[in-house]
Amino acid sequence: MKMRLVSHVCALMILVFSSVPLCMADAPEPYQKEKQTVLKKYITAEEAYIRWYQDPDAIHIIDCRTPEEYAYVGHAPMARNIPSKIGMWDSITGKLEIHDNPLFEKTVQQLYKNTDLLMVMCRSGSRSSESVNRLATAGFQNVYTIIDGFEGDKVKDKQSAYLGKRMRNGWKNALAPWTYELKPDLVYTLPSPTK
Repeated sequence: MKMRLVSHVCALMILVFSSVPLCMADAPEPYQKEKQTVLKKYITAEEAYIRWYQDPDAIHIIDCRTPEEYAYVGHAPMARNIPSKIGMWDSITGKLEIHDNPLFEKTVQQLYKNTDLLMVMCRSGSRSSESVNRLATAGFQNVYTIIDGFEGDKVKDKQSAYLGKRMRNGWKNALAPWTYELKPDLVYTLPSPTK
């Protein structure tokens, strides 16, 4: 009896998830200005994973964090790393300086058509929205920002043991799959220097 009930519940869950129309997954516009985009296409990490799972051949996830974040913090296993910003150590100031990656748009254009459905993820949603705006300027129109990013937002409750930690929303906290494993075809590589 229990086995039959479990199989019915599993079948019901498969039916519900497989019948959710893709258009229902859009998230409302975020109130934070830095997470808003000119395309006004927003999705949560949890919704992004469900949509990708429903149609993995048609949906492409771009992780726009630095290669170091992608490798050492972890990443979605299907996400291609194309950093929109690159960090360079400035020996004069003694600081890590973050600059726009001038090859970001060109790299995306080499890999995807401007009509492809792209979902862009960063740490918590600000860099991804900036990246979406850059892609929109480059002619891409079907690009979503994953508003809560890979790590999510910081806990602001002063009574919480997790105060200041990125434990609210995000890919990792939604229990979507993630890994440290690096796949050569998804890792960002700089072009070879010319002689």
